[in-house]
Order: sequence, then C-alpha cells, then structure tokens
Amino acid sequence: MKLIDVGGGSFVSAGRIVAVLSPDSLPVRRIVQDAKNLGRVIDVSCGKKTKAVIVTDSEHTVLSAESPETIQERMGQ
Repeated sequence: MKLIDVGGGSFVSAGRIVAVLSPDSLPVRRIVQDAKNLGRVIDVSCGKKTKAVIVTDSEHTVLSAESPETIQERMGQ
C-alpha cells in the first residue's frame, strides 16, 4: 500500500484516489459543497488556501494546500 503525502502531515492511500482536481471550477466547488453536506470532507489544508481537491473511491473529499501537480508528481514516484 503506497501512501501519498497530501500536506499538513496527512497521507492518503494511492489506491483509493480517483481524481486530483483544482478547486477553481464550478463543478468541483459543487462536489466539495455536496460532500460537506454529507459530512464527507476532510480538510488537511491547515487554514491555508485550498489548492487541490482529492476525490476518493469511498466518496470522501480531501482538501489540500498542496498543488494538484505536486500531488500527482508524488503519486508517480
């Protein structure tokens, strides 16, 4: 099992990640809002600006202060 550092000292299993998205578009903001309404948001941004939204296969949404490119780069290693 490979763990990916998503910032803030938090890790997500690489096998569970479905998508790494930028939070700038309206559809991604809707995904985050729907997840908040269902109580499935994990915010690991530590009060910083959210730069990446990670969607998992368990329908949890992780908000990270790391850029999507950085997270994808870590997944490739």
